[in-house]
Amino acid sequence: MNERIIVLEEINPNEFFGPRNSNIELIKKHYPKLKIVARGNRIKIFGEPLIMDDFEKKFEMLSDYFHRYNKIDENSIENIITSDSKQKNGTKTDKVLVHGVNGRLIKAQTVNQQKMVDLMNKNDMLFAIGPAGTGKTYTAVALAVKALKDKEVRRIVLTRPAVESGEKLGFLPGDLKEKLDPYMQPLYDALRDMIPHEKLESFLEKGIIQIAPLAFMRGRTLDSAFVILDEAQNTTHSQMKMFLTRMGKHAKFIITADPGQIDLPPRINSGIKEALLTLKDLEGIAVVHLDDKDVIRHKLVKKIINAYKSFESE
Repeated sequence: MNERIIVLEEINPNEFFGPRNSNIELIKKHYPKLKIVARGNRIKIFGEPLIMDDFEKKFEMLSDYFHRYNKIDENSIENIITSDSKQKNGTKTDKVLVHGVNGRLIKAQTVNQQKMVDLMNKNDMLFAIGPAGTGKTYTAVALAVKALKDKEVRRIVLTRPAVESGEKLGFLPGDLKEKLDPYMQPLYDALRDMIPHEKLESFLEKGIIQIAPLAFMRGRTLDSAFVILDEAQNTTHSQMKMFLTRMGKHAKFIITADPGQIDLPPRINSGIKEALLTLKDLEGIAVVHLDDKDVIRHKLVKKIINAYKSFESE
């Protein structure tokens, strides 16, 4: 009897097999001529080669569905196994960017966030400019995760300039990674909403998702990657030029910035303002400006932004 082994990669077997292995038992009912044995993240199948070929094809579709939606149920199993279509199953819509943890639907929530989505579909580089709380970083990370899930890129690279906002990095305890992790926390937070813990840890361990300070980008060529430079208002001229020229083949870049929160030392100009002026007419580069109407944090944040805007204008 012929034997094959299928390995579940970056999928929690307990979640995929269902309560009391209900999902795998349902799959078995559709393949009565195969002997199917599930142990841990491995599935052994025994039977005729043609039937095993069909099983492997449908099992790959089931795995792809789980990777996309972070869940699978009886209806989706039935639809996929009984479908003759080679296309991926599911109710994918343009509005939903990512099916996050616990089935959370992550989508653009404001007009300008939707502009980010639309412009990124048409361009390889996007500058998203706006105040705190407008969802620049969150939407950018969602677009990156979507591109990874859709296999449009092979990795995600997230970076920030490690500039202290009124604090001194050297006085923080720990090694370099422990010193820098607080700066990267907003990126981790967004990823945790969108990718289950075990899969995220696996992606980070394998380098499929990389989070690093901007200085670590020097000398790299980022091919087939979705790259996000967050807090770009804290880049210098040389840092911004260095980052923009890291772009490799089949890459997508998003640069987010809040020009109202520059933490650079006095007399050092922000690289974001210069970049926007220098690159404004280049084809393939788009700019979207978010404002207080896009604030999706606590209602007081919008009032705080407007209060500071009035104070600074006076």
